[in-house]
Amino acid sequence: MKKIYLDYAATTPLDKRVLKAMTPFLTEKYGNTMSLHSFGQEAKIALEKSREAIAGLIGAKSNEIIFTGSATESNNLALKGVAFRNKDRGRNIIISSIEHPCIIEAADWLKKQGFRITKLKVDKFGLVNPSDVLKAIEKDTILVSIIHASNEIGTIEPVKEIGEICRKKGVYFHSDASQSFGKIPINVEEMKIDLLTASSHKIYGPKGAACLFVKEGVIIEPLLHGGGQETGLRSSTVNAAAVVGFAKAVELSKKDMKKEYERISRLKDKVVKEVLKIEEAHLSGHPVKRLPNITSFWFSFIEGESLVIQLDLEKIAASTGSACSSVKLEPSPVLLAIGLKPHQAHGSLRISFGRYTKDSDIDYLIKVLPEVVKKLRKISPFYYKNK
Repeated sequence: MKKIYLDYAATTPLDKRVLKAMTPFLTEKYGNTMSLHSFGQEAKIALEKSREAIAGLIGAKSNEIIFTGSATESNNLALKGVAFRNKDRGRNIIISSIEHPCIIEAADWLKKQGFRITKLKVDKFGLVNPSDVLKAIEKDTILVSIIHASNEIGTIEPVKEIGEICRKKGVYFHSDASQSFGKIPINVEEMKIDLLTASSHKIYGPKGAACLFVKEGVIIEPLLHGGGQETGLRSSTVNAAAVVGFAKAVELSKKDMKKEYERISRLKDKVVKEVLKIEEAHLSGHPVKRLPNITSFWFSFIEGESLVIQLDLEKIAASTGSACSSVKLEPSPVLLAIGLKPHQAHGSLRISFGRYTKDSDIDYLIKVLPEVVKKLRKISPFYYKNK
């Protein structure tokens, strides 16, 4: 039996059409985009066309897209770049308690550099209350950074309302849209977003390519200094092949977004309905305001790591929490933030779907999961203790 991949929120397979678009820039059109000869200019033209395509998906101008090597780099550039360029205006940065680890870690590092970090609480569904953002903004607040949609529980945040508050208050607003980009509509102008992070490998593009939207007029400090690529904000030889692949992935996502949203939503609804029939199974995140491709559950009296391993033995790939932190044994900070107890958070399972997920894959999951849960509970002393 073939393996079933249900961990699309961690990464996605490279679409063959993306690979086809990339190949010439790996084998024939391999020039450095900074070179003046025809090889370099050929790569440069492809780079700028890619920039234009990616900008078009979010209603931005092409000169507002800065290419980076990862969403982690983009998020670090956003937070640290704004912080150090605007430290004379203020030193307060506001984030939420359910941000991706790279935002949390970057904020913690900035705290050591003398910045003040305000971490907003979320409700039981993982939603940030816009009124809490308004209350938290002070005279020295220079940046608010709120994730667009949670990579762990799928909850979609009220980004437009938060953006409007920040714009009125004259505070920069950044949103990590790594999980939502290419899956649901985003318009940076309508949402009043000043900086936005997006990633290639979450939408069937190559790893090693991402971008940061920086609204025209927003000035940030670069993290890397060198040859002055990307208007001086990200010096490094640009990975033209990966960027071309990123742009092709964007083109495909834009073309199929509505149809794919409806298809994945149907699969998600089926999974939620059937999994919640399992004894002591609970849905994490908002039941409606969520991405269609991410479902998160927690099961009483079970360890999430054991659940993932047992599913893998049944040829199903899933995860417990975020792939970026799943090797850690501590309970997920996101699940703790929505009110779960540590022992409840330890029983989490994230199932995420994508372009190549079939109905038969979901049918197999629904068949196998209850048996795996039952098996693990048989060897759990906590299960029988609470019976």
